[in-house]
Amino acid sequence: MDASREPKRIVKPPMSFGKRKWPKINKKIVFILFLMHFFCIFAPYQVNLGAISMCFVLYNITGLFGLTISYHRNLTHKSFILPKWLEYLFAYCGVHSFQGDPIYWVSTHRYHHQYVDTLKDPHSPIKGFWYSHLTWYLHKRDRSINEMIPRRRKWENATDLEKQTFYRFLHKTYIYHPIALAVILYSIGGAPFLIWGMCVRIVVGLHATFLVNSVCHMWGKKPWKTNDLSTNNWWISFLVFGEGWHNNHHAFEYSARLGIEWWQYDPGWYVIRFLEAIGVATHVKLPSQTLMQKLAKD
Repeated sequence: MDASREPKRIVKPPMSFGKRKWPKINKKIVFILFLMHFFCIFAPYQVNLGAISMCFVLYNITGLFGLTISYHRNLTHKSFILPKWLEYLFAYCGVHSFQGDPIYWVSTHRYHHQYVDTLKDPHSPIKGFWYSHLTWYLHKRDRSINEMIPRRRKWENATDLEKQTFYRFLHKTYIYHPIALAVILYSIGGAPFLIWGMCVRIVVGLHATFLVNSVCHMWGKKPWKTNDLSTNNWWISFLVFGEGWHNNHHAFEYSARLGIEWWQYDPGWYVIRFLEAIGVATHVKLPSQTLMQKLAKD
């Protein structure tokens, strides 16, 4: 969609922490996240090369291939097409990031773009920094993605995934997959593998991803004319595989490449470009020069 034709958004100042209307919290999610943060305290006492290597490898598998390439660029924005077997494999990697199943994640992110930086945005900082960074994620998931969106519309923007048996299966069995991985890691390497491969990896990955929701809508550079608060932050891109070029993304949300400039670090794009070069990824979308000239700031 041509961004110049979108209605102007009225961005309100952040709500104070005390004046916000808080929806019901998912106590199970809160408890699990508390345990993961708590066990991270013991990580310095459970250090070995194998555990740290496992943490690094899984962080890249779940974050790069699972979240950035699959959940975000492939499933949400359809920036390129993959063979079904590879699409499903990458999506399954995303399940182990502990950021929700594909239907939930894709629906949430599509609502974010549809209602960006308004009261209907699932995680806008206009509701406060901590809301956009974390507390939105703790809401009950059997309710609507957002209290401002009617319950009957919960997944209506992700019907393309709901129609597929594989994604419905992941939606119904989501929590069991990270548990199975935790059991496998513990059986392989004991407590060090469990703490580093699950707790440290997931906690770092969650907060790194959530920095895009919070920091990248509050501070940073805006090289493009967009009707929202999105900004570019190079240092966040190093944590989340190029996702820190968030103003770029909101200007050209369908683009498979988030680091528009040659010097903008974007590992997600490098992998997609490689997959395209070997004939695996097809219909790869990039912003046109005409649209880039139109949205560029003078």
